[in-house]
Amino acid sequence: MSLDSVKRFDRIVAILVQLQSKRIVKAQELSDRFQVSLRTIYRDVRTLEASGVPIVSEAGVGYSIMEGYRLPPVMFTREEAGSFVAAEKFMQKFVDKSLGSHHESAMFKVKSVLRGREKDWISALESQIMVDPSQELFNKNLPNALEILFESVAEKKQVFLKYHALNSDTPSERYIEPVGLFHENGFWYVLGYCHIRKDYRQFRTDRMLLISRTQLPFTLEHGTIDEHREKENTIEKTKVIILVDKTVARYISSGRKHYGFVSEKMKGHHVEMTFMTTDLENGFSRWYLMFCDYAKIIEPERLKIRVKEILRKGELKLVD
Repeated sequence: MSLDSVKRFDRIVAILVQLQSKRIVKAQELSDRFQVSLRTIYRDVRTLEASGVPIVSEAGVGYSIMEGYRLPPVMFTREEAGSFVAAEKFMQKFVDKSLGSHHESAMFKVKSVLRGREKDWISALESQIMVDPSQELFNKNLPNALEILFESVAEKKQVFLKYHALNSDTPSERYIEPVGLFHENGFWYVLGYCHIRKDYRQFRTDRMLLISRTQLPFTLEHGTIDEHREKENTIEKTKVIILVDKTVARYISSGRKHYGFVSEKMKGHHVEMTFMTTDLENGFSRWYLMFCDYAKIIEPERLKIRVKEILRKGELKLVD
């Protein structure tokens, strides 16, 4: 068998697996994943059909396998089995208790179909990999926050939220329509339409004090989270230039993207960093305070005033 034939066989098997993993799969998805032309995908699907796999195709929609048809689980490679360990460690630390338990249950099912040597491979790795997030990602009193949010997004049902925003002295209660979730700068965020603000807002999961399901349907069509995140790039931004001691510049490089980092250049013993920020008043100014004794604000003047204001309020509280 030629190398091309082996590659095609592997691709056809992988296409079958992907068709079993979703209700509908578009030809373009398969083309993008396997980096082949649409004509090749059409030919591979016809091969599956000829072998007896009941594939339903609809022009402009995609492919699906007839309900009830399933093949026995495919075998996993050693590398695929090893990737499960990393995924499980991240799930244990980066999701809440409820979702973590669901993943643990799913992993037992995955492990049950592994061959003996892959099971040994996983056992050898499990105790040697550790994941430790730098901060608490969830309120420990809300063990099922992500589960509720996932359900809300999938079923298009509103959730009730009690939330303590960073710039508020007291918590607020509101109904939101979650659009999606994203993990950024070490925290989980929910992007949702807030019925109090009549606009889209971001909510950090560790600041949620209460979350509960409702039977209230979404009132709007929200589109995808990618579309909303792209819109954020059109919001008016403020240019910021700071001069940072190069001995500490490398320690803030991992988080600066979240605050609109654009570019940097060396200036003697310092690094000049340029940002385009959408939240000068709270987000950027409070982040800058983390290393302000090693940095100087070049522009704008408004940032200097805001930082001094925050420091002055802190001094007054210390006196009190």
